[in-house]
Amino acid sequence: MSDNPNTTQVVVIGGGPGGYAAAFMAADLGLQTTLVDLEPNPGGVCLYRGCIPSKALLHVARVINESREAAHWGVEFAEPRIDVGRLREWKTSVVGKLTGGLGQLAKQRKVTYIQGRASFIDSNTIKIEKVKGGTERLRYEQAILATGSRPATVPGLSLDSPRVMDSNGALEVEEVPKRLLVIGGG
Repeated sequence: MSDNPNTTQVVVIGGGPGGYAAAFMAADLGLQTTLVDLEPNPGGVCLYRGCIPSKALLHVARVINESREAAHWGVEFAEPRIDVGRLREWKTSVVGKLTGGLGQLAKQRKVTYIQGRASFIDSNTIKIEKVKGGTERLRYEQAILATGSRPATVPGLSLDSPRVMDSNGALEVEEVPKRLLVIGGG
């Protein structure tokens, strides 16, 4: 790290919908803005592991369900054959397009994006451990914390079994289970 750390007027820690919206607004108001997040582009849990990938998969489930319901009208389809690998690739491409678009919007608005994990050194300085190695100090005038969420765990329940998964793991299943118990409704 340099003895003369970089500076910014506003640092936003967390690149999810709250974080990138705050960073874009600050930049639009003419403030020098830096956004720090672990992902390659803004998007947060919602775009990478939450709303968007689950909605993409729910769309496929809805199409399958509608094809089955069509039998009531006299239109029958063969049972679908699901290629989980291709389905996952499609879901990942949807996520990539949306997060890549947010990365471009950050550049257009002149938001400095740093891929890494921030921690506070004092009331006006953070240390950023960059994903690709190295650290950087950043001095700021104002900070916005928008660190998002992560899956909740049940105290005392081990997730070391392939049969027990959190919401992130559910988006990466290798095959479609015949039965599934879901705890939580977020």
